[in-house]
Amino acid sequence: MEASSAQPEPAPALDEAGIALSRLWWLWLIAGFAWIVIALVILQFDQASVTTVGVLIGIMFVLSGFQQLAFGALLGGWLRLVMFLFGVLLLVAGVIAFISPENTFAAIADILGFLFLIVGLFWIIQAFGERDVNEFWWFGLISGIALIVLAFWTGGQFFIHRVYVLLVFAGIWALFHGVNDIIRAFQIRELGKLVERP
Repeated sequence: MEASSAQPEPAPALDEAGIALSRLWWLWLIAGFAWIVIALVILQFDQASVTTVGVLIGIMFVLSGFQQLAFGALLGGWLRLVMFLFGVLLLVAGVIAFISPENTFAAIADILGFLFLIVGLFWIIQAFGERDVNEFWWFGLISGIALIVLAFWTGGQFFIHRVYVLLVFAGIWALFHGVNDIIRAFQIRELGKLVERP
């Protein structure tokens, strides 16, 4: 015989994740503004040295890595594992960039088209994944499509042209990242308000 007890039903995992995320919405806002400042700094360089660009790329990798780890800490299941994996890989890439900025710059300039393609595909997948919770999901979609077009264009350029394209890409990537983070900050805050309503 089972005893019937009138216990409250636990909140679904998505609701709990939404509440946890909504309390930290300001982190995305701060990160977004930081990315925009980084973009403005990068785009100010006329003829930046190879070392400077390599260090800037390292900073971008490290910041992205910490963002992935922070976001992964708020999730559960396989998403947490994926976010932690990407976060650690980005941190390792950042450390390598700091150790050898010249080699980092040359390596990224060599594979720039492939890098554009991968990032563009990731942004497109992320945009469709956020379509139900982010009314500005189309911004990520447009950003991803633009990067894929840039990937094919960059693949046919000579190395010296890739050097300048890499600098511009770093600035544009940081700018898109910043705008996306600011949009997400307000979307996460709204999601928290919806979840907390009875």
